[in-house]
Amino acid sequence: MNDTAKYLIRATIAADGVVERSDVVGAVFGQTEGLLGDELDLRDLQDSSKVGRIDVAIQSENGQSFGEVTVASSLDKVETAILAASLETIDRIGPCEASVEVTSIEDVRAAKRREVVERAKELVASGFEETNLASTDVLEEVRDAARIEGVADYEGVPAGPRVSDSDAVIVVEGRADVSTLLECGIKNAVAVEGTNVPDAVAALTRDRTVTAFLDGDRGGELILRELAQVGEVDYVAFAPPGESVEDLDRGAVFEALRGKVPYETLADEPNLRKAAGNELDGRDTDPESIRSSAVDSTRGDGSDGDADADSERTTDTDVGSEADETDTEPNADAEDDVTAGSTDAEASEPTEASDATEAAAETGEHDAATATESADPASAETPSESAPRSMEEHVQEVIDAGSGLARLLGDDLSIGSEVDADAAFDAVESADTPPHAVVVDGRIDQRLLDVAAQRGVTRMIGREVGEFVKRPIGTRVSTVGETSIEA
Repeated sequence: MNDTAKYLIRATIAADGVVERSDVVGAVFGQTEGLLGDELDLRDLQDSSKVGRIDVAIQSENGQSFGEVTVASSLDKVETAILAASLETIDRIGPCEASVEVTSIEDVRAAKRREVVERAKELVASGFEETNLASTDVLEEVRDAARIEGVADYEGVPAGPRVSDSDAVIVVEGRADVSTLLECGIKNAVAVEGTNVPDAVAALTRDRTVTAFLDGDRGGELILRELAQVGEVDYVAFAPPGESVEDLDRGAVFEALRGKVPYETLADEPNLRKAAGNELDGRDTDPESIRSSAVDSTRGDGSDGDADADSERTTDTDVGSEADETDTEPNADAEDDVTAGSTDAEASEPTEASDATEAAAETGEHDAATATESADPASAETPSESAPRSMEEHVQEVIDAGSGLARLLGDDLSIGSEVDADAAFDAVESADTPPHAVVVDGRIDQRLLDVAAQRGVTRMIGREVGEFVKRPIGTRVSTVGETSIEA
């Protein structure tokens, strides 16, 4: 029935006592019987397959029961709304007083239409060997997706098409720089168009992870200083001395972005370009020490691809945060997790582990998470230890390594438990202490998301995510390359 249903009625239930699923189902049928007449009698509607089975999820705590009821309907919109309203007349479940509240009526077909459109975009972009698409039946949205996206406009300044919805942005000098980054697949760049930083760019930097990527001349340094005064800068990268960003080839662009350094380590330096160069010289840049990975994101599922010989990855979306840009930091401990698109750089000074390096580059509609490997091999091969570590390391050990596991993390990112990815639902549901975050080398579906939200999990990172009919507000879900990694 759910395969042919047009709507899903979702309602919450609460009972002053311990009740079970059978009690809820009996109350639904018993207290709605005869209420709406023969045409909308619930049993008759089920017999004629116009209403599907009643799904009930119920649990009891402290002598009270609460849960959710889901009813699939193939009736029209008005009849479905009447049926939903009748559920709220239930005032007893079993021997207990109870209340039922309809929270939403969801159009199942809308989710299917979104899947059709997204799949059609992929097929038009890559499913035809011929370049001549003469058919007038292809939807305009799908045709637009097949074209290479050009420089867009963000509140009057040139920008990449993903600036408005990306957690991280790259600030460059001019329109030509934005175009150069677009040719490299980087879609989250925005230009300041001169030394007078526009108010729109200054405001944008205050709630995003910001990397300033500027020309290797005096003008680039002046723009950086003004940008830091009117906005906020998290990282800095310069083109080679005397060169402009717009003149760099693909390899030089990613090499420069891998060499970005935290701005606060340079803020007091009289020569920012020289200081940035010194920061980079202090790192281990041996190609053998740089770990590179690629993501085939043709469907946004975060599956692994091939890394090239230069440890370089291409991206169709964002470059600019720990997971959204080409990223080489002094060490994993030198950067805190990114929350709500801003970076807390308390730990940005080099530590004893500063010879550990990171490299990131991105492929497809979203980015792969970059994993920083410790200089001490033994420390990277003990995922079972409970000592706190960064979210980045957890992603590396669970997802990038293809472990097939799910890892439950505490508030300080220490490991609570590890189970097979297929057992993630049971592990989250039965955990004595609800986990703060869950990293799973597999698919995050609606069922796993629901139990995580019930247990108070605030962050979930998976290899891929399913199509969600309902997204809880308190639980953030992403793939390793969809957003910046945060606690």
